[in-house]
Amino acid sequence: MNNKRTNALLVQGDLNKKPYFEGWYYKQVSNDGKQIISLIPGISLSEKDSHSFVQYIMTIHGDNKKKRTETGYISYPLDSFDCQQEPFQLTIGPNVFTGSKAEVNLSNEKVSIQGIVEFGKFTPIKQTLITPNIMGFFAYFPMMQCFHGIVSMNHTLSGAFYVNEEKIDFTSGKGYIERDWGNSFPREYVWIQSNHFENEDTSLFFSEAHIPFLKTAFQGFICNLVVNNKEYRFATYHRDKCKLKKLNENRVEITLENNTAKLRIEAEITSPGELIAPTVSGMQKVIKEELGGTVKIELYLKKEKTLYKDKTNCAGIEIVDHTEKERI
Repeated sequence: MNNKRTNALLVQGDLNKKPYFEGWYYKQVSNDGKQIISLIPGISLSEKDSHSFVQYIMTIHGDNKKKRTETGYISYPLDSFDCQQEPFQLTIGPNVFTGSKAEVNLSNEKVSIQGIVEFGKFTPIKQTLITPNIMGFFAYFPMMQCFHGIVSMNHTLSGAFYVNEEKIDFTSGKGYIERDWGNSFPREYVWIQSNHFENEDTSLFFSEAHIPFLKTAFQGFICNLVVNNKEYRFATYHRDKCKLKKLNENRVEITLENNTAKLRIEAEITSPGELIAPTVSGMQKVIKEELGGTVKIELYLKKEKTLYKDKTNCAGIEIVDHTEKERI
C-alpha cells in the first residue's frame, strides 16, 4: 500500500500547488481531564498569503474551578516550515512535532506556551487495501476537497507545557493525533472526538460533512469507536446509516447503525473558542471548537444483545455550518 495513504502522519500532498493546506492536530489531556491543550501546526498555500502556522486551543480549569477556553493563531513565514518524512519531523519556527513528541516555544501578545510532551505507543485504526485510512476507498480519489487521517486514537503522555510559566502536567494523561489536507475544509460539518471516557480504554472519533464529489455532493460520515481494544466502524463507504439532528448550534444527537451494531451519540458544546480553518482563499474561516464538551454514548450490539454506555466531559466538538463568518 502507498506509504503516505497508510501513514497519515506524513506530508500527503504537493507543497508547490495552490490552493492547498496541510494541518496536524495534536491533542493533550491531563490525567484528571481538567487541563487540555491542542496544538495545530500546518501550512497554508494561497495566491495572497502563503505561510506556516501553529494554532492552539486550551481548556483550563483554574483555582476557582471555573473552566476557560483560550485560542490563538501564530503565523510564521513559509520558509520556517520544514518537514522530514522518514522519520517524521515537522519543524515550524522553534516548534518541533514528531511521532514521539511535541516540543513547543510559542508566544504572542496573549500567551507563552513552552515545553516538551512525549508520546507513548500509538493506537492506530484498522487498515486494509480497500480502506487504507479512515476515509476508506475515498482515499484513492485525488479530487476530494478535504482528506482526513487518524494517526492515533489514544496514547499515553509524559512531560509538561508551561503556559505563562504555569506548569500544565500531562504525565499519565492521554493524547490523540489526526490530520487534514486538501484545498478547503467542508462548508459545513460536525466533528466529535474524545479518548477520556469513564472507561479508560474507550476512544471515539466522529465526523459528518458536506462533501463535493465530481459534479454533485453528498453528506458523508465516518465514526470509529474503540471499546476494550475492539474497534467499531460506521461509515458512508460501508453503506451504514447515520441520522444527525442538530438540536441547536451547540447540541447534536446522532444515531449510527450497521448490520451488527447501533451507536447513539449525544454531544454538547459548553465553552467554545475560535479557531481558523482553511478555505480556497487561505486560512479565512472562523469556526468554534470545544475541548471540554460533554458526550454520552450508547453502543448496542445486536448479536450479543448487550448495551454499553459511557460519557465524558473532555470531548473535542465542532459544529460548523456554511454561515460561519470569514476572518478579517
